[in-house]
Amino acid sequence: MMKSLRSLALLLYLCSCGQLQSADLIQIYREALEEDAQYGAARAAYVAAQERLPQGRAGLLPDIRLTGVAQNQYVDTGQGPTREIKNRGYTVALTQPIIRFENFIIYQQSKNEVAQADAQFVIAAQDLVLRVAQAYFDVLKAKIDLEVVESQQKAIHGQLEQAQRNFEVGVSTIVDTHEAEARYDLTLSQEIAARNKLEISQRALQVLINRLPDDLQNASLDKIIADPLTLPHAEMDEWVKLAEEKNFQLKVQRIAYEISEQAINRARAGHYPTLDLVAQYNDQSGVGGAFTGRGIDLTSKTVGLQLTVPIFQGLSVQSRVKESLANRDKARKDLENTRRTVALQVRQNYLNVTNGIAQIKALKRALTSSRSQLDSTMLGQEVGVRMEIDVLNAQQQYFSARRDLARAYYDYLMARLQLKADAGDLDEDDLLEVNALL
Repeated sequence: MMKSLRSLALLLYLCSCGQLQSADLIQIYREALEEDAQYGAARAAYVAAQERLPQGRAGLLPDIRLTGVAQNQYVDTGQGPTREIKNRGYTVALTQPIIRFENFIIYQQSKNEVAQADAQFVIAAQDLVLRVAQAYFDVLKAKIDLEVVESQQKAIHGQLEQAQRNFEVGVSTIVDTHEAEARYDLTLSQEIAARNKLEISQRALQVLINRLPDDLQNASLDKIIADPLTLPHAEMDEWVKLAEEKNFQLKVQRIAYEISEQAINRARAGHYPTLDLVAQYNDQSGVGGAFTGRGIDLTSKTVGLQLTVPIFQGLSVQSRVKESLANRDKARKDLENTRRTVALQVRQNYLNVTNGIAQIKALKRALTSSRSQLDSTMLGQEVGVRMEIDVLNAQQQYFSARRDLARAYYDYLMARLQLKADAGDLDEDDLLEVNALL
């Protein structure tokens, strides 16, 4: 119920506000669902793959064909004028496979191919979630970098003006002024680089939603500090076990291995006999005119069984069997490689999450300490026990702590999503949960 109310509230808000001034992660994601070309291609491939099942089933169903004939024959018997005989007719033929081992295997393979396409589409959907989140967080991190540089620039500019006034009245040296000028010039170059990085990250997000993103909703400092930073599974081995059961890359490779096993049986079926039910109805006129000089009407009906026993096919069947065996070995190695790779990714992302939690906690304490240090340094400058350079250093440390905390928080959220994807458990609800933290 709460999920439905939340979705309804979001929809009503979007409809009433039109173009939002500050887009959130869910809005960007839903735009990407419609606009992202890579996901659109995956969706089309998924729809196309669904047709493999009726194609595979077709080999088990009757084959009915209608053939029509309409031709004129001109017969010269040498004993009179040339005769024209009109040959008209049609034939209806039905073939119903009864025993065709290859067709049964093809049908089973088509089921696996559809299941494989389903898993691949889920992978594409999870990949879209990760790409949107990564692009979104890249923009937010670029914005926080720019905001920190601008804040440093503003503070250093104020300190520069204060240093110039102090030098004019003779209470400080020219060294303080030069130090402040050097710091200010450095922040100008850093601002240019930060603006360029922000532009690049916004263009990367534009590729997903087909428009240049507006102002994006980001996490406030209070929300970052208040987030309890937890995981649903505490142990790394639990995540690895979950991934081995539910990871969709593994599912795709397992199905690929099953298909390769079926391909061996399909190749061996080339040695087996086939049995079909064959029925035919033939209705023709003008038959036999070329021999008798006069055509007759003929109607025939046949029904029976047709047995075909392959004897020798140029060793092609043996060759296909060997090829299928080699492909099965390849599929087995691919499955094992995917299993190891997924386990490694799970462990890496688990460590990224747990280390990110520890890093965020440390940065929260560092932010509090740097804020206290900045206040003490500014107070010390007022009473004359601290110099201008001390204030500049304390300001830079405080701004850097804010930036590092925000970047670590976004990296932590991204690692959480990646870990859920590796475990095969990532969906839109996880994105809603992350969006609530912004």
